[in-house]
Formats: sequence, structure tokens, C-alpha cells
Amino acid sequence: MTGQVIPHDVQGSGSERVLLLHHWFGDRSSYDLMREHLDGDRFSYAFLDCRGYGEATATDGAFTMEEVAEDALAVADHLGWPTFSVIGHSMGGKAAQLMLLDAPSRVSSIIGISAVPASGFPLDKETWELFAGAADNPANRRAIIDNTSGGQRDDAWLDAMVSRSVERSSAKAFRAYLNSWAREDFHERVKGNPVPVLLIAGANDPAMGPEAKQATWMQWYPNAQLEVLQNTGHYAPEESPQALAAAVERYLGR
Repeated sequence: MTGQVIPHDVQGSGSERVLLLHHWFGDRSSYDLMREHLDGDRFSYAFLDCRGYGEATATDGAFTMEEVAEDALAVADHLGWPTFSVIGHSMGGKAAQLMLLDAPSRVSSIIGISAVPASGFPLDKETWELFAGAADNPANRRAIIDNTSGGQRDDAWLDAMVSRSVERSSAKAFRAYLNSWAREDFHERVKGNPVPVLLIAGANDPAMGPEAKQATWMQWYPNAQLEVLQNTGHYAPEESPQALAAAVERYLGR
């Protein structure tokens, strides 16, 4: 399979280049609040829409993490970026690791925001049905977002997250990506990889919080470090955008 140049935009003109992959519930606009706090003089950030999301809602595909990785590399080629860092939020973090496996000489570092590990995310039967049903049922999406944000967000915030998720993703893509990010396991392929990794976890995230990072990513990447954002669940770009931007740029500028 060959990647295609998917919809994207670039912010900044700095020499340090960064590709950003979004989460299951949001397209590239999920980073909008964070973008206000980024330094475009030092860094160049490319924000991508996965197939089936945002401006690529009508773009067909296999809707797998492998395809996301290939498309992101095609965007890097299109931009003329030989090397870059990758920021992946949730499922985007799993795709970032496949980019590393596909192009190890090009990925200079990975920043995983509440990032799904290479082993996937085991779900029991009841939880699987909740997640799978979220493709067609906004109430399921709301329940998942409420739980993974630690039950700390008000109705207006939850309603806005669900509305954007429904409006800016196709149900077909949403459902298909679940199989790929949750069930596929390639952690044996990343064990011992020396790439620098920053893991950003929300203290209120019951799914991909600090303990999950310690049990997975931190075991496999010898040059990984963990930063925990307080008063934050699974959605740091929407919940703590300024603190997230500061953590990202401290790491990128290290």
C-alpha cells in the first residue's frame, strides 16, 4: 500500500519540524486550542486529517493504523521534510510508532499524548460493544468521553466534543479504526527502540493514564520519559492546551 497526501496544514516556519496525528474522536481541529500557544518561529507543525475525518471525511481507505502511518509519511514527502518528530494523540500515538518502524531514520522523536501502546488496548465484551456501538450512537461516544476525561467535564463540554466527533468523522472510518488501534499488537517490534519518546498522560485518564504508560511504553522504549498533566483526562489538547503546548515545546527544544 502506498500513502496519499491527505488534507493538512502547516503552522510556523521554524527549522524543527513536527507532524501531528489526531485521536479517535477528533480530526485535526482537535488541536485548535493548543495551536494558539505554539512557537511558530522555532517550529513548523503539520496538522493532518486521517482518512474518514475532517476534510478527508469522504476519502475512502482501509482505515488502519498502517494506512495512517503511510499517509503521514506521504505528507512529509510532499512537504520535503526528510526528518521530523511525530506527535500522536491516543490512536495517533499508535500510528506514530508504525511510522517509526517504516522510516526509522526519519522519525527523530515521538511525543505520545494519552497514546495507545503498540500492544493495543484490550477491552472486555461489554466495553467492546460500547466502543463498537459508538460509530452509530452518539450516546455511546458521550459515555466514553465522559469516562476517559475522568468524569470532570460539564455537559456543555461533553456535548461539544460529541457534536464535533459526529460531524467530522464518517461512521465507517470511526468503526474500522477501532479494530486497528485496539486489537493489533506489534509491541515485540518496538522493544528496545532507542528513539527519544515523551509520554504525556492526564492524571484523570482511567484508560491511558500514568500507570498504563509505565506498564507498556516505558517498558519498551529505553529513552522514554513521562510527564503527567494534572486536572486533565484523556483529551489534553482540549482540556489543558496551554500546559500541553509548553510540555511539547520544552521537549522538542531540549
